[in-house]
Amino acid sequence: MSGISMILVVIVAFFAGMEGILDEFELHQPVIACTLIGLVSGQLTAGLMLGGSLEMIALGWANIGAAVAPDAALASVASAIILVQGGQGVKGIGSAIAIAVPLAVAGLFLTMIVRTITVAIIHLMDAAAEKGNYRTIDFWQIVSICLQGLRIAIPAALLLVIPAKQVSAMLNSMPAWLSDGMSIGGSMVVAVGYAMVINMMASAEVWPFFAIGFAIAAISELTLIAIGALGLSLALMYLRLDGTIGGNNNNSGSSNSSANNTGDPLGDILDDY
Repeated sequence: MSGISMILVVIVAFFAGMEGILDEFELHQPVIACTLIGLVSGQLTAGLMLGGSLEMIALGWANIGAAVAPDAALASVASAIILVQGGQGVKGIGSAIAIAVPLAVAGLFLTMIVRTITVAIIHLMDAAAEKGNYRTIDFWQIVSICLQGLRIAIPAALLLVIPAKQVSAMLNSMPAWLSDGMSIGGSMVVAVGYAMVINMMASAEVWPFFAIGFAIAAISELTLIAIGALGLSLALMYLRLDGTIGGNNNNSGSSNSSANNTGDPLGDILDDY
C-alpha cells in the first residue's frame, strides 16, 4: 500500500471514529467504512463485500441500558486493513470477519478510556460556562470529538505499520482447518447478527413478509435489484392497507386507537402518538 493510501486510510479511520458519536453521515457503519478503505487502497470489491457482511452483524449491535455495544467502527477499519494488507482479496473475507468480532469487543476498552477522559473535559466546559466563555466550550467540544477519531485512527496507523508481507505470510501460514473454520464461523456470526435484528423487528404482522422474502430470494433468476423492488412494493402495500399512508385521519383518537390495534403494544403506542 502506498504512502498516500495509508494517509487516506487513517483519515477514513479518524472520521469513522468521530461518526461513532456524531452519527450524522454514518461513516462508522461497516458497509461505508470498509468500502471507503477498499476504495483508497485499490480493493473496492473486497472492501464492499467485507462491509456488507460486517453490516449484517452490526445490525444486531445496540446499546441497552449500561451495556455498550461492540465497537463497529474499530471492527470495520481494522478488518478492512487486515484484508487489504493480507493480499488475499475476496478469499480473505471470512478470516477478516472472524478477526473483526474480537476486535470490536476489544474496542470497548478504548471507548471506556476516551469517555473517562471526556468526563474531565466536561468539568472544564462547566467551568468555562460559569465564566460565559463560549469559545472555550466550543474548543473542548471539538477536542472531545477528535479524541473519538483518534480512538480509531491510532490503532489503524499501528496496523498499517506492520509490513504487508508479514500479514500475508501470517494468513497464508494458517492451516486449512483453521482458515476454513474461521470462514464458517464468520458466516455464522453474520446469520446470528441478522437473526437478532429479526428478533427485535418481528411481529405477528410482518412474519408473513419474512417468509415471502425468503421464498423469493430462493429464485435464482431474480437479481438483488428485482428483490429490492419487490420488497419496497410489499412495504408500501402494507403501509397503505394499514392506513399509515393515505389513511383517513378524520376519526376520533379513541377510534384510531382501536383501529390501529395490531397486537404489537409498542407499535400501538407509537401509532397513537
